[in-house]
Amino acid sequence: MDTPALTSNTHDLPVSVRWLNPIGHPTFDAPIAHLLRAIKNTSTQVEVVSLDLKPSPTHLEYRAYEALTYDPIVRISRDSAQQGIDALVVGCFYDPALEDAREISGDTLVIAPCQASLQVVANLANRFSIIVGRTKWMEQMHARVQAYGAGTRLASMRPLGMRVDEFQRDHALTRRKIIEQARLAVEEDGAEAIVLGCTLEFGFFEQVQSEIGVPVIDPVVAAFKMAEALAGMKQRFGWSPSRVGSCEPPPEAEIHAFGLFQGPVPIGNRV
Repeated sequence: MDTPALTSNTHDLPVSVRWLNPIGHPTFDAPIAHLLRAIKNTSTQVEVVSLDLKPSPTHLEYRAYEALTYDPIVRISRDSAQQGIDALVVGCFYDPALEDAREISGDTLVIAPCQASLQVVANLANRFSIIVGRTKWMEQMHARVQAYGAGTRLASMRPLGMRVDEFQRDHALTRRKIIEQARLAVEEDGAEAIVLGCTLEFGFFEQVQSEIGVPVIDPVVAAFKMAEALAGMKQRFGWSPSRVGSCEPPPEAEIHAFGLFQGPVPIGNRV
């Protein structure tokens, strides 16, 4: 049997990951960048960006707000390909415009927090619960979970009664509420692991995990490390996004004929 000529060590291959906060406010760019620097491989290059979107909501709790981000997300996905970035993470647990961004991303892998978190937790437990901010979110997140094939493993969704903008204001309050609902999910709903259902729930998983005694998946960590790992596999094994069948991108000649994707890339802040 022929042995493929493989690069000896994935960690020897530098990869680039762009994290996109899909709002037009830079508030959390620096905190997210600080977290990613702490967990990245030494050779990984990381860029955190937010949208050039004005006026802009500070969160995407509503579908109407989310819809406003689709055009800039798709444009930034195309730019990521043109800049030779290995992986782009769309940093919202709704996974906005994920399929649309993937279609136009060239060789850039596009990762999103909900799908990445479910892929991670599937290797750790048979049943999991998602801790969400409000009941409002649950229908849309249920649809995502079902679409990803994880519906039968979902034990429950438990709301904190908190909006996105509240998660990072009072860390002690947020931590206490997450622990309360995570414990109920395990004791009453049969959850064997917990997924935090918002990227702004970052920074809490270790203490919650220690308190509850089951795996607690931080979607920022899961999505970034998934992007980093897949970027390494792309570099080492050539596993780039498929571009045939349903993965076929728009023809470049047609894009130019329609005059699409002109003008500056809608990136606001960069870290």
